[in-house]
Amino acid sequence: MNRRLTVLVATSLLTLATAAPASAATSYADTDYVALGDSYSAGVGAPGQSGACQVGTNGYPALWAAQNSPKSYLNVACGGAITDDVLNNQVSQLDSSTDLATITIGGNDIGFTTVLSTCMISTYNGCAAAVQAARDSEAVVLPKLDVTYQAIRAHAPNATVVVLAYPILFDTTSSSCGVGGMSLAKRKLINDGDDELNDLIRDHATAAGFVFADARVTFAGHGICASAPWINGLTVPTTDSFHPNKNGYQYGYLPALDAALS
Repeated sequence: MNRRLTVLVATSLLTLATAAPASAATSYADTDYVALGDSYSAGVGAPGQSGACQVGTNGYPALWAAQNSPKSYLNVACGGAITDDVLNNQVSQLDSSTDLATITIGGNDIGFTTVLSTCMISTYNGCAAAVQAARDSEAVVLPKLDVTYQAIRAHAPNATVVVLAYPILFDTTSSSCGVGGMSLAKRKLINDGDDELNDLIRDHATAAGFVFADARVTFAGHGICASAPWINGLTVPTTDSFHPNKNGYQYGYLPALDAALS
């Protein structure tokens, strides 16, 4: 390469390097963030819960706020919430200035707690019947999801709304789940029902124009019975049972939300 061409190439490369600044991290300094939903958005299952709704400092909304320092952050999610609770008690906290809203909802509407308690104490057939009853209720629940999503958009017309999936609860790589653990067949039944609900939530959320954050992906390999579970099994107090633990919110839910916003 002759000297003149070498200079031209070097000059071009220098120009490109100086013209293209390094990509900066997204700033949320002007973001007003409101978290809605049920216990999975409240932070149940990890330390730091308080109040009647068990809102915790280690839930994914609090972790995201600590990581990103938004202009404002409010968590109105509540343990045990169903779609009616979001409509009656939560969406009123949204307004046209809300920039970001997140939500997990639907699990309590289909009676997921009943499914889990039944499967813990019942036979396989009893567990299968409970899972099927939850699936049958989806026909009633899905219109409620649509109404809830519509209300969120009406109250927060300018917000990015992220609907997060529920993690698949159980690891099924081993037939054993410890003393008192559910059988492999029951765990697969529950996981299949969980998967179906998440797919429906995804379809209805995207139809509403919302972003779906698939926490099933980030929680993969860390279900109950795994060697490093990010979800609690049966606990005392029982309210923490079958909810993410601290690692679940930090390494499962928070990355899922980050990915959805990227």
